[in-house]
Amino acid sequence: MPKHVKKRLYLDYSILIPYLILSILGIIMVYSASSAKLAMQGKNPGTDAIKQAIFFIVCLIAITCIYQMKTKVFQNKAFIMAAIIVISLMLVLTKFSNLGQSGGGADGWLNIAGFTIQPAEFLKIVVIWYLAYILSRRQNRINQNFKEAAMKPLILIGGLIFLVVIQPDNGGAVILALIASIMIFASGINYIYTLLAMGAGVVGSYLLVNLITLTGGMLFPGRFQYVYNRFRTFSNPFIDPLGDGHQMVNSYYAMSNGGWFGLGIGNSIQKKGFLPEAQTDFMFSIVIEELGLIVALIILGILLFLILRIFLIGIRSKDTFNSMMCIGVAGMILIQTFINIGGITGIIPLTGVTFPFLSQGGSSLLTLSIGIGFALNISADEKKKQFDAHNERIQLEYSRQGMLEYRR
Repeated sequence: MPKHVKKRLYLDYSILIPYLILSILGIIMVYSASSAKLAMQGKNPGTDAIKQAIFFIVCLIAITCIYQMKTKVFQNKAFIMAAIIVISLMLVLTKFSNLGQSGGGADGWLNIAGFTIQPAEFLKIVVIWYLAYILSRRQNRINQNFKEAAMKPLILIGGLIFLVVIQPDNGGAVILALIASIMIFASGINYIYTLLAMGAGVVGSYLLVNLITLTGGMLFPGRFQYVYNRFRTFSNPFIDPLGDGHQMVNSYYAMSNGGWFGLGIGNSIQKKGFLPEAQTDFMFSIVIEELGLIVALIILGILLFLILRIFLIGIRSKDTFNSMMCIGVAGMILIQTFINIGGITGIIPLTGVTFPFLSQGGSSLLTLSIGIGFALNISADEKKKQFDAHNERIQLEYSRQGMLEYRR
């Protein structure tokens, strides 16, 4: 049987089908959330949806290419370091060159040949890839001497996160830090380090929130002042409904309008100028308003199934690199989902993080799709190893029986 046909037989549809459902639904919802605003501006109502569809096609091509590669290719150190150098240069150009573009209070976009991309999004998959490689190579040392095994990689990751912080993109920086934390905790380090880190994180977060509140935002002068404004209004946005609480208030209205069954697709009220950038950060609010809470919970269920499936592949993987990659990818999707839902519901301050697969954003969709490509490839690799091991056991059994017959 041809080699490429064999690989296709190992395709994990429990990952591919949820991905396709969410991505296609995302194109539909991007059209619904953005068409009214574009029409009011005299533009083609389908502009944003067409862009999202084009990126989706690019994502499918990327997934196909990644799936056809051997997993050993991903463990090439030169390949990984080249990716780190390229993404670092892109982050520097985004902040310090004329190619960078501002949006949402951050210099987070890079304009290359007419295409606008967000390097901080691609950094997520690079961090996962790099940590999976390093931690899998140092498994025999990481439990005994964590400092020796992981300190230098963490310094490098810290430097990359710093390039995101100065944009400033605090939501992206938080996601990167949490992804790195999950992968470190899953790498086999002593549980005492894990408990200490979790305790320090909780205490540090509590002190930071109180410090921001007590200083009235002076801790973050200049362009970072919006951090304080978001902290000030996230618990009760109605104290400033026309200012910093405007987005949250209209997000609540959208979710309240939807009820259990929604107003119907295309019938959102809040997307008609009341909720800025409804197709990005607040996409899930529009989903609830148009499709209702029941459908929104089903969507969350599909997404949770996808996350758990990738986690499970990572847990069952015999190869440490494969395991760490899947845990990192699943962690990335889970963290992004939690931060987005937490933001629009007022559990945590808004961070500008999009909802996975549904929100408009080519860079975000492509990053998530690359992660899905890695997961599909690793799943196929693990299935092939199991199949080969099973065949080997059968052949050994036949050989043993043949030897017994021969002796008789």
